[in-house]
Amino acid sequence: MLTFQSGGVSLSGFNVKSFLMGLSLFWFSVSFTQAASHELRVHHPLPVGSTIHQQVLLPWCARIEELSSGDLKCRIFPSMQLGGTVPQLIDQVEDGVVDIIWTLPGYSPGRFLRSEVFELPFMIRDAEGASIALWHYINDHAMEEFSGMKLLALHVHGGGVLHMTDTPIRTQKDLSRKKVRAPTRQTTKFLAMLGATPVGMPVPQVPEALAKKVIEGTLLPYEVMPALKVNELTSYHSEPSVGEPKIYTSTFVLAMSKQAYAKLSMKLQAIIDSESGEGLSGKIGKIFGDAEDKNRATLPADSINVISKLELDKWKKISLPIRKNWIRQIDKLGGDGNALFTSASELIKRYEAR
Repeated sequence: MLTFQSGGVSLSGFNVKSFLMGLSLFWFSVSFTQAASHELRVHHPLPVGSTIHQQVLLPWCARIEELSSGDLKCRIFPSMQLGGTVPQLIDQVEDGVVDIIWTLPGYSPGRFLRSEVFELPFMIRDAEGASIALWHYINDHAMEEFSGMKLLALHVHGGGVLHMTDTPIRTQKDLSRKKVRAPTRQTTKFLAMLGATPVGMPVPQVPEALAKKVIEGTLLPYEVMPALKVNELTSYHSEPSVGEPKIYTSTFVLAMSKQAYAKLSMKLQAIIDSESGEGLSGKIGKIFGDAEDKNRATLPADSINVISKLELDKWKKISLPIRKNWIRQIDKLGGDGNALFTSASELIKRYEAR
């Protein structure tokens, strides 16, 4: 029964004070739930069909959402959808423009010099073991290079292969004057020493460069080949003989903005920490290594040729000045380049043998 009094409206048989208190608590609860929910913007350069997007970022995001009962959520932006260039991803996460990035430190030449030891020619054989080694190496010797971000994982891919449009590569002579995409600073030097004409570019630019014949081939792992349609744009694939180290590998970083991490409760930070580190690094390395084998198996057998051990031994000797130059650069900065190279080599050997 509704009655009117001088003081306002009274609801007969209804406790207005209790109702208003309950309504207030409801909206407080909604507001608290919204404040406790964090959407993490994840930015990376590769297409939605890539290994990193489908097999790493999507499952990782689903895992932290499950562990946080929905308080942590991801919104993933592939193919640089949030803008900027690939080399700017490091700045984006350090400046807090995005919350999480996955990228290659090598796209910022000279900025991650100590980390480059893993990108020297013929360093690794196994992506999983080498990724764990990279995690320990960076934490032991190069954290200052990553001080502007929170590291979630560090990893390598399964090793680069020469994918060529018209000519198989069996010997150094076959590379003479060939325009070949170089993925890192060290591979740029190495290809030049082998007599090729290196062309540096981020991986998203490779398909167009091949299609327009700006380059005649590319150094690239089998893992990323289908996502970029390199298997459709090249006819020959040249790889080291079984048991030999890979021609090269690239290092990758999955990192979080320190500002975004600091906004999380201790409970949510603990979830991020539990799903990061050595374990995640090795897991990603294994995923990338497995993708190498899977994608290689899709190619016609006669399109793959092996570079012999005898030939690779020549290439290794040619590449030695690259290692010596890297050591000198570290020494000039006040470090001990030889000690860092030895440490990286020993860590790789230890964790690849596990």
